[in-house]
Amino acid sequence: MKVVVVGGGIAGLSAAHRLAESGRPGLEVTLLERSGRFGGTIRTVERDGCLVELGPDSFLTSKPWLSDLAGRLGVADRIIPTARTHRRSHVVHRGKLHPLPDGFLMMAPTRFWPMVATSLFSWKGKARCALDLVLPRGTGTGDESLGAFVRRRFGGEVLERVVQPLIGGIYAGDPDTLSLKATIPRFFEMEQRHRSVIKAMVAQRRAAARQQRGTAGSGARYGELASFDRGMEIIVQALLRQLPSDAMHTRAEVTRLTRAGSGWNLSCGEGRRFDADGVILAVPSRHAAGLLHGTDTDLYEELAAIPHASSAVMNLAYRRSDVPHPLDCFGFVVPAVEDRKIIACTFSSVKFPNRAPEGLVLLRVFLGGMLQQELLQSGDEILLRIVRGELRDLMGIENEPLHSELARYPDAMPQYLVGHGRRVERIESLLGRHLGLALAGNAYGGVGLPDCVRSGEQAAERILGGADPGQFT
Repeated sequence: MKVVVVGGGIAGLSAAHRLAESGRPGLEVTLLERSGRFGGTIRTVERDGCLVELGPDSFLTSKPWLSDLAGRLGVADRIIPTARTHRRSHVVHRGKLHPLPDGFLMMAPTRFWPMVATSLFSWKGKARCALDLVLPRGTGTGDESLGAFVRRRFGGEVLERVVQPLIGGIYAGDPDTLSLKATIPRFFEMEQRHRSVIKAMVAQRRAAARQQRGTAGSGARYGELASFDRGMEIIVQALLRQLPSDAMHTRAEVTRLTRAGSGWNLSCGEGRRFDADGVILAVPSRHAAGLLHGTDTDLYEELAAIPHASSAVMNLAYRRSDVPHPLDCFGFVVPAVEDRKIIACTFSSVKFPNRAPEGLVLLRVFLGGMLQQELLQSGDEILLRIVRGELRDLMGIENEPLHSELARYPDAMPQYLVGHGRRVERIESLLGRHLGLALAGNAYGGVGLPDCVRSGEQAAERILGGADPGQFT
């Protein structure tokens, strides 16, 4: 049995590894990657003693698939948690950094007095947020945008000042167009089960405290975030060590995919061809759509209809003495209503140990997203000036960075619009027409790294004949 995996990001690598891991006699796996390296958006580089993440810098341990994979690869002992101090976020409000109230998790407060004392919300906004305690639960029918859900439960201030910037940092999207069920289904489930989201969050927080899971703080679930001691590329290198080198091909862009009897034929540049019994397309959905255009028009249209946002990440290293900010948090997010040019900033050298030498500070700034796509048309030097201007205004940093690294990710973040779940169900149904074909990646059932690992492994199981009919569930 010959299987070709198209795409060498974390989803494709996980799919290839699961196929090889199966130990099926006679199974031949080929991995094709169009760029010159494997790993996709995961890329760690070292510069002047700084450990620089050009892509994602962490993953959620509460989603077990990446952690489990690390265990099977023998690198689980290299997983590290976030620093236990300063597990909180700040938010830009009226040009200043304000701490999120202690216990404010994503969209709901779980502690009373920090919410009362915060200057981030007006008294009217606080009162409106508290209405969640008495509001009836929603109907639970159909889909709803994340923005509509937050307005309904907590009001406009919580949406504009907290949820929108946090969601912008995770999904690079607009909460008024993103599906609640597809992005953060646990909040939908909380409302349906407990009626009040605040009550559900308080109960969850207390249960976590009893289990000593370290979820103290505010903003993201920092107690559930982890990385690797020498950066996220550890997992990529571990996967590559488990795959035969002659099965992996870079600079191999698949330009055509056609049915060939009961199997498939793939064409690459320079006249290279591959025959396969099974194919896993672990590429962005728009690329998968292009390859399937001549095979299944319906599947092409569903895949092509998933929009994507572009973003960029800029890492900057400074002397600690050049940064007036106390660095007493993991970073800050920037609401769209502030009309600034950056989405967020993470204090990498605070968030994880060994990211910068003593006396230096490493910052990660995020740009672009659905609400600022046009900004990424600017050149690198212009973006550096923009970022330096924002850091000067918000953190008081006047001096030039010791060094900076910019990574652009065009059309890399799929947008789970309202109705996304139904679209994925249609894609699953259409895949049933094609024996030996599977899809993997972040466009279907989750954008995080653990979700991508799970997606790749499920695609492999589908090809091997052991998957449930619903690949993305």
